[in-house]
Amino acid sequence: MAAESPFAFIRPIDLITLSFFLACWWGYAFYALYNSKRKHCLVSVLHQFRLAWMSRLLRRDNRIADASVMANLERSSLFFASSSLLIIAGLFTAFNYSEKALGILNDFHLLAPTTQQEWELKVIVLIVIFVYAFFTFTWSVRQYNFCSVLVGSAPLATERGIEESERELYARHMAQICSLAANQFNYGLRAYYFAMAFAGWFLGPYICMISSVLVVAVLYRREFRSKTFKTLYRGLVIKSNAA
Repeated sequence: MAAESPFAFIRPIDLITLSFFLACWWGYAFYALYNSKRKHCLVSVLHQFRLAWMSRLLRRDNRIADASVMANLERSSLFFASSSLLIIAGLFTAFNYSEKALGILNDFHLLAPTTQQEWELKVIVLIVIFVYAFFTFTWSVRQYNFCSVLVGSAPLATERGIEESERELYARHMAQICSLAANQFNYGLRAYYFAMAFAGWFLGPYICMISSVLVVAVLYRREFRSKTFKTLYRGLVIKSNAA
């Protein structure tokens, strides 16, 4: 008699839900990355402001305010990185309360009651999501550190022997590193959003799929259609016209 597969408890609807969830996450990530290079959005507009920031930084000798701003950006990534560790620790603790949690969740589950194997597998997936978020935020912190080094080594406004083209190129490199750090921070936040959508699966696969669509809609609106983006874009246009 053939041995039963250890994943025999996984139903077709679970595979469909997981595929739909990953398609929403990765599909939106690809869409946002593709369109950020082809039309205006929060990512592209903020990169232009960072470029203007670094260009002005090279025209002044006192850079205490710039170092303070860089430290604040770094602290934001550190906060979410440490929060990810706390969440991971809490999820590991959830394994010890499987029976009590299942007793509550099965009263709200839309389809068949959740088994302990399903509960543990979903908790493991959540742990993987927050581990990814942790590594993403810590990489963002390191990139902000790199940008701080670039700011510290930037040529002074009164320094001689530096051509304007060299200063412009240096500003572009600093802005690019700062944007890469901000993008990693954005990826980590996106993981938090989709972790919330995935948590809906504990109540049922349909709730997870609906939550995934809602998260995509929220992210799209904020990055491409929000009032914040439109205000920043108008500010960029005004700055360009003034130049």
